[in-house]
Amino acid sequence: MFAGRISGLPLGLFTASFLILCLAHVFGTLPAGLPGALAFTLMLGGILGYVGDRIPVWNKYIGGGPVLVFLGAAWMVYAGILNEAEVKSVTNLMKSSHYIDLFIGILIVGNILALKRTLLIQSLIGYIPTILIALAMATLFGICAGTLVGIQMEDILMLYVLPIMGGGNGAGAIPLSEIYESVTGNSRETYYSKAVSILTIANIISIILAALLNRVGNIYPLFSGQGQLVRNGLRDLRSGAGRESIAREDLLGGLTLAVVFCVMAEVFSKVLLPGWGNIQIHRYAWLVVLVTLLNVSGVIPENLKAGAKKTADFLSKELLWVLMVGVGIAYTNLGEVIEAINPITLFVAIFIVVGATLGAAFGGRLFGFYEIESAITAGLCMANRGGSGDLEVLAASKRMNLLCYAQISSRLGGGIVLVIGAVIFGAYG
Repeated sequence: MFAGRISGLPLGLFTASFLILCLAHVFGTLPAGLPGALAFTLMLGGILGYVGDRIPVWNKYIGGGPVLVFLGAAWMVYAGILNEAEVKSVTNLMKSSHYIDLFIGILIVGNILALKRTLLIQSLIGYIPTILIALAMATLFGICAGTLVGIQMEDILMLYVLPIMGGGNGAGAIPLSEIYESVTGNSRETYYSKAVSILTIANIISIILAALLNRVGNIYPLFSGQGQLVRNGLRDLRSGAGRESIAREDLLGGLTLAVVFCVMAEVFSKVLLPGWGNIQIHRYAWLVVLVTLLNVSGVIPENLKAGAKKTADFLSKELLWVLMVGVGIAYTNLGEVIEAINPITLFVAIFIVVGATLGAAFGGRLFGFYEIESAITAGLCMANRGGSGDLEVLAASKRMNLLCYAQISSRLGGGIVLVIGAVIFGAYG
């Protein structure tokens, strides 16, 4: 990730380190704990990212290094290239050690605290309406596409629009299937198998569109904030989190704040206010709400905001390959993607994702957002597979700092879709 280096190492030293990992691969001796997982993800992610950022066309239109890292890692699992020790080590890092939760939590906290209160309030006021416009446009495009290929209205809504726009798998397809069974009395397993297939295809489409939107933003800078959502807000963008010199104590303080906020969000989501009926409030949704309130209140000192932001920047830039390798190995099943692809499903999914993208861009324009950033966060991050999908989309578009808005789309926006889903299941079930 550093200039002239791979994973922070000069090329010669990286090559020697990579050979050590190759020996561990040949003999199946990669440690199952944190050191082995970090070594493997930094080495594999480093080489794939380095290559992906330098492949013509791929680096401009498909997402470059980050996309090649997670797709390459997923393909290695699918092709049986990685051994059991490697897959187990990385999977334990992502799932048992919850590295992905740490990554998302720190990025949400750091990037929300980095915004000035006035700009944060301005962005949130218009963001939910923008999500609703994206949802409406996705529904309209889905109905048009489904009608063209002879799919009935209820199937378009229940099997295509709701799963794609529902906030992912764990917070979307699974609770949708449970609501479907409770309302209609039909099998949730049957509904889930169909829903997760269309969602998987939509996630890949979202990643490709994210990379294309990044390219469009570079060509037409009038429509892009280069990673900033609010139009004309650049002068007032950052609080003290933008300072260059940050004390080590503030880095520690920022990290401490981030993980404590994650614990607080978990308490709210599991005990204090978990949700209503079948509708659960995800811990990331609570994290966004709670950190926003604390930022607006002004109780967090500027130096700690700076420390939290610096920590988030380190994770999203220097340790991005760790995350992308982990997502590819632990959260991406290429076999399911290949099995789910068929012309009709692909056609309808493309229309729905494009509809969400155009609707979010239009809504963003209405509410003072840059079209590219709005399309990526309020559109594509509604149409992907949730937390890991957000990371893939933002990595492909090179806008990881917008994760807080992406999580609003996946969690709060997904919650809205669950409510709508209950109504639709009742009407057509």
